[in-house]
Amino acid sequence: MTTELLAPLDLAFWHLESTAHPLHLGALAHFGPVPAPPGGEPADVLELLARRAAAVPRLRMRVRDVLLPVGGAAWSADPDFDVRRHVREITLPGADFAAETTRLAAELMERPVERGLPPWEMYLLSGAPDGSFAVLVKLHHALADGMRAVAIGAGIFDEIAAGHRPARRSRPVPPRAPLSGFPGLPGPGRLLGIARDRLGDLGRAVEVGASVVRASRLDGRPTAALAAHSSGTRRIATATLPLDRVHRVRRATGGTANDVLLAVVAGALRRWFDERGLPLPGADPRALVPVSRRRPGAPPGPGNSLSGYLLDLPVTEPDPAARLAAVRHAMDRNKAAGPFRGAGAVALLADRLPPLAHRFGAPFASGAARLLFDLLVTQVPLPRSALSLGGAPLRALFPMAPLARGQSLAVAMSPYDGRVHIGLVADGAAVPDLDALAAALTTELDLLDPPGDDGTRA
Repeated sequence: MTTELLAPLDLAFWHLESTAHPLHLGALAHFGPVPAPPGGEPADVLELLARRAAAVPRLRMRVRDVLLPVGGAAWSADPDFDVRRHVREITLPGADFAAETTRLAAELMERPVERGLPPWEMYLLSGAPDGSFAVLVKLHHALADGMRAVAIGAGIFDEIAAGHRPARRSRPVPPRAPLSGFPGLPGPGRLLGIARDRLGDLGRAVEVGASVVRASRLDGRPTAALAAHSSGTRRIATATLPLDRVHRVRRATGGTANDVLLAVVAGALRRWFDERGLPLPGADPRALVPVSRRRPGAPPGPGNSLSGYLLDLPVTEPDPAARLAAVRHAMDRNKAAGPFRGAGAVALLADRLPPLAHRFGAPFASGAARLLFDLLVTQVPLPRSALSLGGAPLRALFPMAPLARGQSLAVAMSPYDGRVHIGLVADGAAVPDLDALAAALTTELDLLDPPGDDGTRA
């Protein structure tokens, strides 16, 4: 892979990171035992992970500064790449393996990836009595958004690795002859087109910037319980919801499955406030719901391609059905307005800033998230087919999102194998009772999909 400049949004993520605010995505995958083939030994999972990760070209790339554009950076192949510096095994006590993996994953997610190397890590977590194991994957947000992370991480699974074929090289298209009298220079028509494009970009940047300012909470009303002076620690909790029940609620009420899940998050937050003995906030906490700008069915492509919607989670509404209706109507309004409106469009604004602005503006921009939203709630799609590693079936995969400065909670969800796997990441000091919030998610789905008289679900 040749040298490639970081896209503006990737550059923003690279410079926004600090020691207390690492900006990597994560996923904690749980697998069953590796089956032994007849007359043979089970696959060496660590060796398999290392070999397949090393075969993903993007994972051999590191970030380096460049002279031009000023303030920019580029991806380039690491000449000293050693996959063993990125893929490691940790053996855990087997008594409560699931709890130990979650605890260790939180500790590992606290640590930024090493910036002089390709910015990713994988950990094989072994030691379960039944031979099952887990894999923790960390990818810097500059390396991938959620869709791209899935594409990169999928390369380790048996089904994708076995079906991989090198991309066919397309025949180069000869450049058009310039219309000007000087070879290599665009003609008058092309110059006019470039000028129009630049003016259009400037106009869109002004429009997006105005939307961000209008949607920002300049009165500083972030929800106190969800705002944090970062302790630099992380706590992780997980939850699993039956996907068929989510769809049953969707069919009964309208909207989307994501609307149902957002309403479940809102209800869980309300329950969490109550169980903590905290008064409900004066205004509903605001969630940033990331939206991919990639076209459906298109290849992931390099770099981040994100915008986002803003949603005031209706935690002050006591009725679960009314909460779902409020979420559905708000998301319908967001979709009608499109991803270029609201503070969620700040990612689009980042795409239109020069590299130097990202390099020197990062210290100021890093604290701006609390003016825009209180927490992140995102959904990361996974392949629909059953996945395995070394023949061991994937049982669950919990995605994990990074925390912005001044925020204490991020919720990520992935449907897989008939269930929605939810990963919650929190500041360890601000939310020490994250398990209670995770448990409340199941309770809130029960309120939307209550049992019938015979004990079955309606």
